Amino acid sequence: MVDRQATVVVVTGVTRGIGRALTDRLVELGHTVIGCGRSEGGVEEFMSAYGEPHRFAAVDVARWPDVEAWAANVLSEMRPPDLLVNNAGVINQNAPLWEVSAEEFSKVLDTNVDGTANVIRAFLPAMIDSGRGILVNMSSGWGRSTAPEVAPYCASKWAVEGLTQALSQELPAGLAAVAVSPGVVDTAMLRSCWGESAAASPSPETWAIGATDFLLSLTTRHNGKSLSV
Repeated sequence: MVDRQATVVVVTGVTRGIGRALTDRLVELGHTVIGCGRSEGGVEEFMSAYGEPHRFAAVDVARWPDVEAWAANVLSEMRPPDLLVNNAGVINQNAPLWEVSAEEFSKVLDTNVDGTANVIRAFLPAMIDSGRGILVNMSSGWGRSTAPEVAPYCASKWAVEGLTQALSQELPAGLAAVAVSPGVVDTAMLRSCWGESAAASPSPETWAIGATDFLLSLTTRHNGKSLSV
């Protein structure tokens, strides 16, 4: 289990939705958060609200050079994360697969799959050197089932599930990789699919109350598992 008294957590996609709520909750509980998001305004807001030791940067996880530079900067000044949460993700606009443009399809895969791999590639070697750490890749119910008009998103999350399980077989003792579905949460992403009916689901802030404890409770015995909050 992660040491709650001295936990450094890396979270991607912190400027909106569950990433934002998770970050707020982690800080409230006294943990140190290293976060990134694509919105420079959102990052600046976090930087103003939370000073040191927390750190936030504008990073597009789909761009390897940006992720590499961000991680190198963080690791030059801080210890490797105890918990890394690959949360950044996007979804396609509802449409049959044949109507989704090549550009939109690539954007979903680039962020959700390549972005996850980029963050792992950037931080995991230092975690391995430290001999400890839990790596969480945010999946989805649509990474274990399917629905019409979100085929690109389903493909990306099924890939995250497979990537996580394969990675779990490669990790040395002391580390774990876990795929976690957050469940149904009323985010802008969900509203893009469900419209106003998404309001019947818990808010990100409500979700984060239980989800933060859940993520912090993960241990090496969860390595390779597909779990749900």
